[in-house]
Amino acid sequence: MRKLFSIIATFSLLFWSITAQAGPISLPPVNLGDTSFQDGIANPGWFLEETVNYYEASQFKDGQGGTIPGSNELTTISAVTHLAYISKLSLLGGYFGAEVLLPLVDADLKLSSQPRNRARGVGDLIVSPFILQWNDHKLFGMPYFHRFDVALSLPTGQYDAKRALNAGNNIVSLNPYYAFTILPADKVEVSAWLHYLWNSGNDNPFAGLGASSIQPGQAFHANVAASYEVMSNLRIGVNGYALQQFTDDKVNGRKLADSEERVFGVGPGLVFNTDKLWIYLNSYFEVGAENRPEGMKITLRISKAF
Repeated sequence: MRKLFSIIATFSLLFWSITAQAGPISLPPVNLGDTSFQDGIANPGWFLEETVNYYEASQFKDGQGGTIPGSNELTTISAVTHLAYISKLSLLGGYFGAEVLLPLVDADLKLSSQPRNRARGVGDLIVSPFILQWNDHKLFGMPYFHRFDVALSLPTGQYDAKRALNAGNNIVSLNPYYAFTILPADKVEVSAWLHYLWNSGNDNPFAGLGASSIQPGQAFHANVAASYEVMSNLRIGVNGYALQQFTDDKVNGRKLADSEERVFGVGPGLVFNTDKLWIYLNSYFEVGAENRPEGMKITLRISKAF
């Protein structure tokens, strides 16, 4: 048995996306392009954000990057509500904080080899009890803002082992990240998020697999963005993401050969801001996918600082 594809519907800052599963095993939620410009910057206080994503793919890639034959389509719309708090409590020279994210998803999957599947509902809750934010630092003489975050995805979303497509994943995922923003020149910023993903096993997988347990592999994924301030409240730039799974999935405790996922996405973006409100619009066109869909994504993100 080989992994053919996974289904992704993405969402929001401080991370993430929601996975609607099909195929033997798919990676759980990760942040693919949902954070972009100036995202290493955060100040003490409350932060509320709503992110809406639209994803569409008409190509599904196998383990060698070849297109799986047939008429295969995936369309997803997701929304994530994100609440974070950065305190003025100092720890290791940074501000201590915490956050919580709650996703909703609507995924529509049409495969030539299976009946049409649709999943609507609440995804897995994401919590981080530990954020450290460092501001006003210098790196090679340039202003440098950075953050470390330990995020945990809990199996609270809607999940039914009788369904091939679900809003929840029925696993625990640990997805810590390090983010930074550096200001190398006047009106120019460069930002990045670097993530590691570990997943627990699922002891109640989709019944159609005929397996007693599955476990997605470990992965690295990153977002990179650069922007230029064209007006006092408007930036335009380029944004991208990359994902590479580096350990095999497991079925009944045995490794599933040729099961690593990979994808790259790149596109233009912009951010408009007032004093404490930010509106982000980012688009991505995917290439180089393996064991997953390859399509395009549009992200609208509205953030409010208090």
